[in-house]
Amino acid sequence: MALNTSSNSIEPTLQPNESPSGNFTLENILGSNHEAVEHPRLKEKDSGDATGPGEGWDEESAVRPAADGFCVECEDQPAQVVCDTCTDNYCEVCFAAQHRKGSRKKHIAKPIPSGAKSKSVQNGATADAKKNGEQEDDVDMDDSDEELDRISAEASKAPVSTQILGAQPTIGSKVGEWFVERSQYIPLRLTYGERKYLRLLEAALQVSEYTDKIDTLGFGLSKPKRIVHQIRELCAILSGLVLAADYKQGQELFTDRDFQSNADFYQTIFELGRRHKIMNPDKMRTTYGKLIYLLQDSQSPDVRDMLSFSCVKPIVSVYTILEENDALNMLRDDLIMVATQEIYSEGRSRREVQRDIKNKERAIETLASKYQRSGLNQEQVRQCIYSIGDNHAFLRTNRDPCEKMIAYLKQHFHPTHPKDNKSSLAIRSGKQGARLSHDHAKQYAYVLQSLTLWREILHDMFRLWSLAEQDLLAENVPYRLRDTGQGLNRVQAAPKTFRMMHTILHRAQQSVGTWIGSSAIHMGDHNVPNALMFIDKYSQIYRILLPICNTLSQIPSLAEKPALRSYIEGDFGSIDNCVREILCDFFQHGFDGSGADNFFDAGSCIDGRLTSAWNWCAQLEKKRYFPVFLLTGFVGFDGDW
Repeated sequence: MALNTSSNSIEPTLQPNESPSGNFTLENILGSNHEAVEHPRLKEKDSGDATGPGEGWDEESAVRPAADGFCVECEDQPAQVVCDTCTDNYCEVCFAAQHRKGSRKKHIAKPIPSGAKSKSVQNGATADAKKNGEQEDDVDMDDSDEELDRISAEASKAPVSTQILGAQPTIGSKVGEWFVERSQYIPLRLTYGERKYLRLLEAALQVSEYTDKIDTLGFGLSKPKRIVHQIRELCAILSGLVLAADYKQGQELFTDRDFQSNADFYQTIFELGRRHKIMNPDKMRTTYGKLIYLLQDSQSPDVRDMLSFSCVKPIVSVYTILEENDALNMLRDDLIMVATQEIYSEGRSRREVQRDIKNKERAIETLASKYQRSGLNQEQVRQCIYSIGDNHAFLRTNRDPCEKMIAYLKQHFHPTHPKDNKSSLAIRSGKQGARLSHDHAKQYAYVLQSLTLWREILHDMFRLWSLAEQDLLAENVPYRLRDTGQGLNRVQAAPKTFRMMHTILHRAQQSVGTWIGSSAIHMGDHNVPNALMFIDKYSQIYRILLPICNTLSQIPSLAEKPALRSYIEGDFGSIDNCVREILCDFFQHGFDGSGADNFFDAGSCIDGRLTSAWNWCAQLEKKRYFPVFLLTGFVGFDGDW
C-alpha cells in the first residue's frame, strides 16, 4: 500500500543539467538537496559555525536568564509584582507560591506599573531578537513570550459566545431555543462513506513520525531547517493520503506537486478526523495529537504560501447543516425531545422500554418527513437527530458520574458535623501525602465545589472543544516549543478557551455559594501548555469517576452471595460501612492537593484538583478495599466498563 509518509517517497530526481539551489521554494524543499535550504528570514548570522544542541531552537538555553518583563520563576507569564526583599519580578501565581511560608511570607510585593512593564517587555524582545540574530517579523513558531501575551490579549477581546445554557428541557415541555444553541457545537455523525476515509487518515497518522521529527531538540536542527522539515513532512503525509485514496490522482500529484488542486480533499479528510474525535473522546488517542499539531503548522504563513491553500475548514455541525437548508425549526419542534431521548432499561419493564422505542422511532420518522428539503433528504435529517442523541449519550457517560458522586457525598456525609471519626473528611497537610489542611466542613465544601465544576465543564465540553480548536489553529496565536518538565511541549496561549473557562468557573462558584482554595486556571504555561492538553485532561474525568460509581452500585449485589457478604462484613462491618469507607477515602485523598512533581504545582488550583484525583487512582491498589473493586469487575481506570 503506497502510504509511506517518509519524505523520501516524494523526492524528485535531479536531472544532470539541474543544479541544487538554496532558494526557499517548494521544489527545492522537496528536492534531494533540501539540507542546503533554509528559511531566508531566519538564517543565522554565522552560518559557518557548527550548531550545537538547541542552538537556534525555540527553547531557551538552560543557563539563559528570564527575559526582561517576565516572571523569574515560570519564565512564561509577564511579571506583575516585584518583591522588595528578593528584588525579583514575579507573576501573581508564582509570587504566592514562593512566599507562602517561612521568612519569605513577610516579604512585601509591589505591583509593577503597566507602563514600565510594557517598556521592559519591549526591551526584552528587542534584546532577544538582536542576540539571536533574528528579525522582528519572525515566523509564528519563533514568537517570543511577549508576542504570545500581546496576541492573547488581542484575541481575548474578540467576541466569544459564553452564554450558558440552562437545564435540558424535559419531555412534554416547550423546548424553546435550547437545542438551537446546543446544536451549534454538536458535530454531525459520520456516514458510512466518511468512515472509510477516517480509517485511511488514522492509518496514515499511525505510521507517521511527524511530531517525532518536528518537535525535537535535534543536533543541528535550527529554526530555518525546522520549517523546511515541517513542509517536507506535511507534503509527505498529504501525498500519501491522495495516493492511497486514488492511485492515478496520486501519481499526478507526485509529478506536478500541485497540492492546491486537492485542497477540498485534504480539508474534508482532516475535518473528518477532528469531528470523529470530538464525538468520541476515547478514540484516536495516539493520532489526534499528531493531526492537530500538523494542522497547527499548516496554518503558518510560510507553509500556507508554499502549499497555496489551507488544510483547515470549520467542523460540520448539526446547526450548520440545518441552517444551510432552512430547517432550524426542527430544533424548536417539541417532538425533538422524544426523537433524541435516551431510553433506559434499569428498573423498568420490557413493555415500557418497547413502548418508548416505538415512540422514539415514530418521532424520528415524523421529523424526517416534515423537514426534508431539496438539499436535505430524510437520511440527512435522521443523521442530525442521531447526532443530537449522541450528544445526550456523551453527557450521560461523562457528566452523570459527577452528579452521582455529588449525590453520594450528600447522602453519606453531613455538610458540617460528621457522625464519627470514620465519617470525617478532615485532612492535614503532610499526613498520608496531603498538601492541604481542611476540617470536615471545609473539605466537604471543597469536594462539592470541585465535583460541581467538573460537571459544568463536561456539560459544555463540546463548546470548549470547539473553542480549543479555534485557539490551536488560529493563524495569529503562535506557539513556542519549550521544556515544561514533562518533555518538549508546544506552549501556546488559548484566549477563547480561557475566557469560557472563567465563565464556567463563575457559574460553578455561584451555584455552591462559597469558594475554597485557588481560582487560578492554568493555560498556556508549564502546567497546561496549550488547549489540547486542557481538553485531554478534562475529557478523562469520567475515567476516574465512572469505575468508582460502578463499583459502589454493585456492592449490594455482591452481598447477595453468602461468602462475599461474610468477607465484607468481616472486614468492614457492614455494606454501608464499606461504601462509606471508599467514599471517605476518595473525598479525602482524591482532593488533598497531592500528585504534583514539586511543592508549588497541584494544590487547590483548578488544575490541581484533577491532578489529586489521578494521584488517588494510582494509589488504589494499595488500599485495603481494593479487592472489592476487583470483585465488581474493575480492570483499571483506562479500561472498558
